Amino acid sequence: MKNSNIIYKSLAAALLVTFSFGSVSCNGDYIGDVENLGTFDDANYFKSEEQCLSATASVYDIMKKYAGGFENNVTFLNAGSDDFFSGGGSATDGAGIQGFNNYTITPVTIPGSYWRDYYQGISRANWVIERIPTAPVSDALKKRILAEVTVLRSLYYFELVRFFGNVPLILKQINSNDDYWNIPQTPKQEVYNQIEGDIARVWADLPMSISPANPGERGRMTQGAAKAILGKIYLYDNKKSEAAAQFADVNGTPGQTSQYGYKLVGDFNSLWLTDNKFTSESILEAVYTNVGMSDWSFWGWGKDEGNSICIMTGPRSYNLNAGSNAPDIVSGWAFNTVTDDLFNFMQNDPRAEATILNVKKLKEEGKVSYSPAYADTGYFLKKFAPYRSGVSPLPGSMELNFRQNYMVIRLADSYLMEAEALGGVGTRAQALLDAVRSRVGLASVPVSIQAIKDERRRELAGEGHRWFDLVRWGDAPAKLASKGFVAGKNEILPIPYAELLNTALKQNPQY
Repeated sequence: MKNSNIIYKSLAAALLVTFSFGSVSCNGDYIGDVENLGTFDDANYFKSEEQCLSATASVYDIMKKYAGGFENNVTFLNAGSDDFFSGGGSATDGAGIQGFNNYTITPVTIPGSYWRDYYQGISRANWVIERIPTAPVSDALKKRILAEVTVLRSLYYFELVRFFGNVPLILKQINSNDDYWNIPQTPKQEVYNQIEGDIARVWADLPMSISPANPGERGRMTQGAAKAILGKIYLYDNKKSEAAAQFADVNGTPGQTSQYGYKLVGDFNSLWLTDNKFTSESILEAVYTNVGMSDWSFWGWGKDEGNSICIMTGPRSYNLNAGSNAPDIVSGWAFNTVTDDLFNFMQNDPRAEATILNVKKLKEEGKVSYSPAYADTGYFLKKFAPYRSGVSPLPGSMELNFRQNYMVIRLADSYLMEAEALGGVGTRAQALLDAVRSRVGLASVPVSIQAIKDERRRELAGEGHRWFDLVRWGDAPAKLASKGFVAGKNEILPIPYAELLNTALKQNPQY
């Protein structure tokens, strides 16, 4: 018999609108300037433009999952790939990331936030979708907000499907008197059909780009971002021609400026500068800031605003020796140590220097000291290194307030996804591949699916894409066998145990 008195179950809590919102400042990045002012009366909300924008910003806030908190997507997904180990202080430093690294992850050890956080975002989107039509604001603003939160809801469902396969598809606000215990899982193809149709229906209601005259809107959804998300969803749904068409609209002529203003930046290294945000290469960007003055008391609970990848991937006890010209970074937690395989694969590539911090060599040269931690190789992810220049001068814990943004989709990624969707053949696929290589001074190589795979591995190393790439290509069983990957099981994750209790949900096979 179902126990309907268990009111704190995480999915139920995530589906109910029981969170707090505040006001949105227009003096900086849209997502990064939400001030939490406490609880509010839902019945009296959506009464002004400010409230409508605040509610919309709350839906964007879930994008912090990519690089925020200990349970962020990027370090977790890196750990499951062939390019990184979990690292950290020990084999028990974070049960989720360690279990994903060696494929011993279970319904008990998987962090529940990978399920719960996205459903919270979906709940917020459903709430805005239901309430915004009657708000006393202009029709133009209503259409834009509805498009924004609909695309975000589709993005969050896409992440859930990639992580867990069949998941409950909930398209309306769930109230406390609804039977949320008996919501079944929806076949992932139906989820794909829904979210593809949703984005196709609303993308034209978004602006083509964010005007430089409105810097406070940076980070909001645009037509190009929505089409790139749709193209990526089509690619994972094996709708290659549809994916290629969306990416072609986003990408334009390879190497040139697209209709949406996207263009590869000239200097690959500049993409990883702390304050180089919203470049011409950025299509969809998650915003991180130090203005929230994040501290340990609320880190990882949705209120912190900093990029956690930075401190997590820095070497432990890292110190510069006298007169050293080595990178000046603060001591980190040594997660995501780079495998020898990736280090060797990146040799002689112009992107290696910006991608991998070779602390082993720096130590041998007498330039630095550090303390080898778990799964140490001496190689660390450099794209998000915790540079001392990025340390916040504001109150809050130093470790939790790095402000480097994370590009969820950038143009080079979109180029290579289009080339893949084209089957790795033809003059356009060749031009897309060439543009990515030319940017870093590499000569053309004949286009093929293998060439695209290799280019994605080098170009996007450490950005959290590799694991899903391997699964999408069917390469994971071979590439990850040494880590314990089991075909037919580990392509998706176990549903957290707490989500199964007293519900209609069924656990994924072999978990």
